[in-house]
Amino acid sequence: MLTIWGRTNSVNVQKVMWAVGELGLAHRRIDAGGAFGGLDTPDYGAMNPNRKIPVLQDGETVVWESNACVRYLAACYGKGGLWPEDPAQRARADAWMDWMITTVLPDLGICFWGLVRTPEAQRDMAAIEAAAGRLGPLWQILDEWLSERRFVAGPELTMGDIPVGCAFYRYMNLDIERPGLPNLQLWYQNLKARDAYRQHVMIPVT
Repeated sequence: MLTIWGRTNSVNVQKVMWAVGELGLAHRRIDAGGAFGGLDTPDYGAMNPNRKIPVLQDGETVVWESNACVRYLAACYGKGGLWPEDPAQRARADAWMDWMITTVLPDLGICFWGLVRTPEAQRDMAAIEAAAGRLGPLWQILDEWLSERRFVAGPELTMGDIPVGCAFYRYMNLDIERPGLPNLQLWYQNLKARDAYRQHVMIPVT
């Protein structure tokens, strides 16, 4: 049985739990991080020297970093599905996974931390609005890509959709200005039709 350490309102934990749900894997999740603490113990440090969430344990294998966890689960349990067997398609999935981390997350983080985790009186609204202004054109890149595709790597859901889908839910639930994104909205509706997405991602943004 898989064990995942992390709290449900962490976008990085949501990636792993969505993948687990899509694959129908037996698992247990242990609350860790944030108000739950537990990251400063010797045992946790032995699993993840960075002392962050999530951590995934599968038998003797321990994986940390959320995208690495998703890739591991897809490679072990989702060949031909979440893990595309065609290397070119798999590279497309990989690219969008990394795009979420390197390109979208910095400005999404500014908006999320500023609007959700910072008291209203302490918010830097100029920084939040500037970040939101940069996010719109970034999402338009994916919107254009999806004009000819149902999912980010092709006609079926793959691991590539998971980090991006978690980020987009958060983006759609922040009080910021957004451009029209018609192709992304169609993709988003497809995600919302999936039980695992509704269960693990579509929860209050806190």
